[in-house]
Amino acid sequence: MTEYVIRFIAGGLLVSAFATLSDMLRPKSFAGLLGAAPSVALATLGIAIVQHGAQYAAAESWTMMYGAVALACYGLVVCQLLMRSRINALPATTVSLAVWLVIAFGLLTAFGGAN
Repeated sequence: MTEYVIRFIAGGLLVSAFATLSDMLRPKSFAGLLGAAPSVALATLGIAIVQHGAQYAAAESWTMMYGAVALACYGLVVCQLLMRSRINALPATTVSLAVWLVIAFGLLTAFGGAN
């Protein structure tokens, strides 16, 4: 239970800090880049370092990067399907979810994650 409270507080503080930082940047479209995901990832890695050590947190950070690459590919495929093929959002996101899974687990299998 304590871990969740710490994660909640750390995540909230980091989200607020990133929101303040993004509010100062121009253009305002940067605000989405510095939203919740980076701050929650930092809070998670901080807790992982405290509870499991730096080696575990390093492995966890690699899996986060694999997921980010897969998410970028997912977004690219969704955009292409919506704009070029002009299919509805549900089929486009469903097909792209399969792309995300293949890329994420393919990177994890190829390069590993946990030691």
